[in-house]
Amino acid sequence: MGSSILAILSLIVIGYSVGSVRIVKEGNAALIERLGRYRATLEPGVNFIVPLLDSLVIEDTLREQILDSEPRSATTRDNVNVEVDAVIYWRILDLEKTYYSIEDVETAIQELVITTLRSEIGKMELQETFSSRETINKALLDVLDEATEPWGVKVNRVEVQEIKIPTEVEESMRLEQAAEIAKRAAITKAEGLKEAAILEAEGNVQSMRLISQAFDGQLSQSEIMKFLIAQRYVDANQKLGESENSKVLFMDPRALTEGIVDLMSDSPDVNN
Repeated sequence: MGSSILAILSLIVIGYSVGSVRIVKEGNAALIERLGRYRATLEPGVNFIVPLLDSLVIEDTLREQILDSEPRSATTRDNVNVEVDAVIYWRILDLEKTYYSIEDVETAIQELVITTLRSEIGKMELQETFSSRETINKALLDVLDEATEPWGVKVNRVEVQEIKIPTEVEESMRLEQAAEIAKRAAITKAEGLKEAAILEAEGNVQSMRLISQAFDGQLSQSEIMKFLIAQRYVDANQKLGESENSKVLFMDPRALTEGIVDLMSDSPDVNN
């Protein structure tokens, strides 16, 4: 009889001891309530509670977590509808505040992110949104950091992942960009032709001076111009002959000779 009572008492003690032990994993924290009221926050490791009076209500991680918000619509200042989403890196600093201050902390953070995103994008035109992601990220972080402090939560980083625009707007932007590139190319080409013409004119003036000096000023400006034209004609035919492409040129040798002679012949000076 005595041994039976001892065995029963031993089982009760063992059961009480087992029921009073709570093991919390590393990186986590747990909340204990006694008779429905908050009693303590358990740290990682072995903890002891009072069975029947104390109960573990939640155990959650204190490590950084990633929250990926779903794409939501927003309207830019120039009335373009876009879809935006963001990823939030956050962690619980005070599990007691997080559990008792807010019903669903993840949903609350998501809704706060979307509201702030819509507000920031509404201040910008469409083109600005693509180059202002850092500004949007900072605005999100400032708002979230202030709003989540009473919840015992710390938002470490917020990144806008994608700003998706309608297909027709994207196509319009692509065509506009292609037109702008073509415009810049045309301007560059025109400027190049202008510079080449200026250099060519300067070269012609220099050549005329050299020829005039070579003949001690005996040739008129008209004669020098005829000489330069004839020289270019000969150079052009020489380059044509050096080309790798096959060609056949039909020309009366006599007409060619006479043409060059006519260019070099005397004629009344246009300046006289």
